[in-house]
Amino acid sequence: MWLGKVIGQVISTAKDESLSGMKLLVVDEVEHTRPDGGTGRSHVAVDLVGAGQGELVLVAAGSAARVADVVSRSPVDQAVIAIADTVVVDGDVTYQK
Repeated sequence: MWLGKVIGQVISTAKDESLSGMKLLVVDEVEHTRPDGGTGRSHVAVDLVGAGQGELVLVAAGSAARVADVVSRSPVDQAVIAIADTVVVDGDVTYQK
């Protein structure tokens, strides 16, 4: 899993049938000590939690991204599984919603 910031959305009318009705987000990886700025490494992830632009999210990757029933048979490699409220590193709050 990794932390990321939602920076956009992919809109696609032609896609695998199993992805129909799912929102695809562009998520930029962030450093856990500086979740306010991205690394420039972006990924597309299926949104399972209703995340929005600018939100800090937790992304599951690989086979862990397909654990949720709704994507278990979809060609998904990245899935947004949580919206972060607070990030604490070494006892210090590095992000608070």
